[in-house]
Parts: sequence; C-alpha cells; structure tokens
Amino acid sequence: MRQTRSMTGRLAASASRITAKQAAMAAGVAALLAVAAPARAQEVHDHNLAPYTIKDYAIDKSLTGKPGDPAEGRKWAITSGQGNCVICHRLPIPEVAFRIGNIGPDLSEVGGRLSAADIRMRIVNPKVVNPDTIMPAYYRIDGLNRVQKKFEGKPILTAQQVEDLVAYLSSLK
Repeated sequence: MRQTRSMTGRLAASASRITAKQAAMAAGVAALLAVAAPARAQEVHDHNLAPYTIKDYAIDKSLTGKPGDPAEGRKWAITSGQGNCVICHRLPIPEVAFRIGNIGPDLSEVGGRLSAADIRMRIVNPKVVNPDTIMPAYYRIDGLNRVQKKFEGKPILTAQQVEDLVAYLSSLK
C-alpha cells in the first residue's frame, strides 16, 4: 500500500510538471498563431490584373464579377499550357485518363471539400495557403522566379479562365 501511495504521489507531481510545460508550449503556439494569422483582409493589386481581396486564406469575390462557365473550366483543366490541372491532379475526365497525375491532391470531389472562395485562392496563388507547394500561381505576375519568356508580364490564366475553373471544380462533389 505504501508503494501505491508513493507511485500516486510521483505520478501527480509528474502530471503537474507536464501540464505546466504544456501550458507554456500552448501559450507560445498561440502567440505564434496570432502573429501568423491574417488579422484583416489583404487587398492585392498586381499590375494589370483584376484586384482581389484575400481574407481567411480565400478570395470570396469573382475576379470578373460574374460566375464562370463549368464547361469552359473543364476545358482549361485539360488544356496543356493553360490550366492543365490533370498533369498533377486526378480528375473525373475519362478522355485524358492516360495523363492524369498523382503529384497533387485528388480533385474528383474538391467541390464537396472546399468552397469556391477556397478553390479560387488555390488557383490564383496557392502559396498563400501553403508556402511550400510546388503548384504554380495561375493568376499572378509579381514575385515569380524562372518564368518562361512567353509568360513574362502576364498570368498563366486570365481572370475569366480562373472563374471558369472555379465553376468546374466547385461542381465536382
């Protein structure tokens, strides 16, 4: 019985030390998150591109002010040199099954997982959401490295093409 009490006392003391350590770590993490989290919306103006606002890692409003065309978005998802999403992502497009990639996440049901605003952000500039991603920014001009001559000074996709892709990907549920 004496050994049980001694063990209980040691466990309680150990638990209080862990709790204090955990509390200190939690406070540090909370402080880091407060600094890293966007405190307010960020307006983005990139040369001649349509301005947009990033809030909570998403772009709520259409870049064109109107909804995109899902059929056109499907076309951009498989067009080499444009969207070409299938080169890295799985999509439910049987006619290009031979060139479907597996580098990026499966987009077959992305519209059920992400909002249109989240999808738009990931197309426009995925590095806002994941700074380590290898996915290119499809609607950005500034701050890019090793840009092909034909894309210098212009985005890979137009605002309308981005909205078409958003409409198509949002429909995948």
